[in-house]
Parts: sequence; structure tokens; C-alpha cells
Amino acid sequence: MKIEIKKICYKNQQQAQDLIFLLNHYAMDPMGGGKELNPYVTENLVAKLAKLAHASTYIAYANEKPAGLLNCFESLSTFSAKPLINIHDLMVHSDYRGLGISQEMLKRLVDDAEEQGCCKITLEVLEGNKVALNAYKKFGFENYQLDPEVGQAIFMEKKL
Repeated sequence: MKIEIKKICYKNQQQAQDLIFLLNHYAMDPMGGGKELNPYVTENLVAKLAKLAHASTYIAYANEKPAGLLNCFESLSTFSAKPLINIHDLMVHSDYRGLGISQEMLKRLVDDAEEQGCCKITLEVLEGNKVALNAYKKFGFENYQLDPEVGQAIFMEKKL
């Protein structure tokens, strides 16, 4: 099977459709919430991403079919005064799991992040998503903490 990782152009209609197809597949998975994307999202997300200079999307194609998605955003580490990349979504379509696609997408992202002078890559993951946790740990991600006595960072949100 031929796997190709592409950093997409949001103005490319096929790639934009592939992004929505994969994100919707992720949304319907229990680890993505178990519900289809809202129609507002499917109609507006790509245009909104295209307006953000700090947004990037990578799609893994397996034999030219969309198989994996990685959405990420560049930010700034105030402790390093260097850019960082936060992975917002990383998923592999259920038909293509177990082929190492997530590892290939992460390798491509690391190559690009190093080229941009980034100091780190961050992500959040559900503690019950053991498959994803294992994939991230296999790649070298670790729980974040500054001092073990203070504990690990906790991801939180406030819906508006």
C-alpha cells in the first residue's frame, strides 16, 4: 500500500472535501464524540482555516484515498520564545488503522516543525483513548509537567 502525507491547500476543492470527510468520520467515532459534524461546520470550516496563517492540515492518502487527518496550529512558547505546534486533531480512518499512518503523519509534522524552528509539539488526548495514547507514547510524547511535585498539566475548557 502506498502511503503519502500531504500538507494540504485549503483552496484545493478535493483536499477540502477530504478534510471534511475525515473529520466527520472522526466526529462519529466514540473518541470524537459519536455524532456527525454540524452542517455549519461542514460548510464553513475550510474557509475559516484558510484565513488562519497559523493553521495547517495534513492528510494521509493510502493508494490515493483519504486515510488520515492531522489538524494543527502554530503558537508561541513564552518560556522558550520560539514557535510551537499544537495538534488539535489526529485521526486515522477505521479502514486504515494499524498501518502506521499516525506515525508517518507525526514524522512529517516533526520534520516541518523542526524546519520552522519550533521548540515542541503539544496535543491533548482523552485518557480512555488507549490506542492514541500508545501511538503518542511510541512516538515519544510524554505527559507534561514542570515539576513532579506540582503534578501533571490538566487540559480544561469553558464553553461559550
